[in-house]
Amino acid sequence: MAIITFTSDGKRETGQTLSCVAFATQMAIEHNYRILLVSTAFQENILEACYWDLNRTETTAKKIVTDSAQQQAGIESGIEGLLKIIASNRTSTDIVRNYTKVVFKERLDVLFAPKTDNFNDYLQMTTQYVDVLQTANRCYDMVIVDLNKQVEPNAKRAILDNSDVVIYNLIQNLGVINHFKDMREADEFYRKRNIMVALGKYDRFSKYNIKNVSKYLRERKEVNVIPYCTLFFESAEEGTVVDYFLSIRKLSDEEDRNVVFVKDVEKMCNDVVYKLQELQMRM
Repeated sequence: MAIITFTSDGKRETGQTLSCVAFATQMAIEHNYRILLVSTAFQENILEACYWDLNRTETTAKKIVTDSAQQQAGIESGIEGLLKIIASNRTSTDIVRNYTKVVFKERLDVLFAPKTDNFNDYLQMTTQYVDVLQTANRCYDMVIVDLNKQVEPNAKRAILDNSDVVIYNLIQNLGVINHFKDMREADEFYRKRNIMVALGKYDRFSKYNIKNVSKYLRERKEVNVIPYCTLFFESAEEGTVVDYFLSIRKLSDEEDRNVVFVKDVEKMCNDVVYKLQELQMRM
């Protein structure tokens, strides 16, 4: 049982959410884990829209609990309802599952972001996410968190502190890379063994490639990458990420950009599993 958190800093878009989605989907397909993918966004549903057409499906961010579960709980659906259940100390082993939407049965569930459009209410809810993650960690093998930049700062740090592995997302931009380098020098937290670095929207032809960035950051092992892949990004916009990943398994051309993309995602999955095992051995 482990909490894996994807995070980033600064104003530049790193492709964090789509990297998180790619990682969770591939992990669910290739590894025998029960996984929960958690969105912490405010007023956006990028993560959820990767799996479903939210404009057409009956089950949206406003209705993600089955009627029977909702009647049993007697409160709101989704993260709001789950927070109230946790606060009331009426939790059970599988309570979190009643408030999620299934991607792969017994493999991958998604906990939607808060529905509120009130930012203060959102900030208040984010202060309770650690309780949600700790509860979920008791009934899932892996809890994967897409940590939004707008999460309340103390809550954000608490989530990072409670994570078994933190994947810090960068892009191939010297300013962004230097910002992380400076932050790591200033804050011991980012020098811990459970911190991993990943380059999102990766372009192998950039001079800021795996080898050069790894060397520049003095990483013991090469950083992970999630390449920019047109078909994947299109599938994320169309709610067909699952179909995309399943279709790629039929391809055999090692030079195909989609095959390369999935291989890099799978490498990240394997590296995270290895990192968890390594950390466990050190305990």
